[in-house]
Amino acid sequence: MGKSKEISQDLRKRIVDFHKSGSSLGTISKRLKVPHSTVQTIVRKYKHHGTTQPSYRSGRRRILSPRDERTLVRKVQINPRTTAKDLVKMLEETGTKVSISTLKRVLYRHNLKGHSARKKPLLQNRHKKARLRFATAHGDKDRTFWRNVLWSDKSKIELFDHNDLHCVWRKKGEACKPKNTIPTVKHRGGSIMLWGCFAAGGTGALHKIDGIMREENYVDILKQHLKTSVRKLKLGCKWVFQMDNDPKHTSKVVAKWLKDNKVKVLEWPSQSPDLNPIEHLWAELKKHVRARRPTNLTQLHQLCQEEWDKIHPTYCGKLVEGYPKCLTQVKQFKGNATKY
Repeated sequence: MGKSKEISQDLRKRIVDFHKSGSSLGTISKRLKVPHSTVQTIVRKYKHHGTTQPSYRSGRRRILSPRDERTLVRKVQINPRTTAKDLVKMLEETGTKVSISTLKRVLYRHNLKGHSARKKPLLQNRHKKARLRFATAHGDKDRTFWRNVLWSDKSKIELFDHNDLHCVWRKKGEACKPKNTIPTVKHRGGSIMLWGCFAAGGTGALHKIDGIMREENYVDILKQHLKTSVRKLKLGCKWVFQMDNDPKHTSKVVAKWLKDNKVKVLEWPSQSPDLNPIEHLWAELKKHVRARRPTNLTQLHQLCQEEWDKIHPTYCGKLVEGYPKCLTQVKQFKGNATKY
């Protein structure tokens, strides 16, 4: 027999009102189309307790005790990579049988849900200390300082980097039909390496790196694009250049060129791509280029340049304006990786 529908509070009151007016239980049942036994129960309850509110029902007893739930939560918090099967097995060893779905519901009640682990650079203690020093030293800088920073980095753009998921409607046994598949190629069809820079006022130069970049090649890039980008973005006279600690960037040849050209470089902690807002710019660029489906490396480079030039200065400004929040999170996480 199926579970009956709960009688509404309004209907309960009407049953009691009819009873008070002298109507019989049978008359009330026929008039309101409610089972006689239900009318009898509601009227009897009103006579004894003076209320029409339904009685509290505890429901089915939970399989896991509060102690078992605390054990589960503690186990997951200590080791977030523990699988649901491992947790079920752990409970079975203590004599408690529970399904994976029940176990997941328990964890959901404690706001613990399964997510894909984010990939972050390996941070050793020296890296964490350097990140903390950077965040502390620059935490009180005003927004004007960050608006005058020229951020730079390089990134690899793959030709067939189609990581976006595609769903298809198909019947059983039709999984391998051409219209239900996504063509792939070995090594993703090749890639290009790009160097770029930007500031709060918009994007600067975008340079394609041919072959392996050496320190001399990096100096050539700086000669060709650094001051041109500074003028284009109208940075103040106190502008600062940001670059990571790649050995080519910190070589003597590069250091001499920067010194000779009076370029002030922002001190940078190693293993800290999350502190460089240009990473968001690369992600934006790859998303738009991927949507245009380039078919060869020449076209890939052309589309990258087109989409780079299309990035609106407002977007760049927002990345820089929110930068102090990133430094706050570094201090909050004690030098560990941030959500940025």
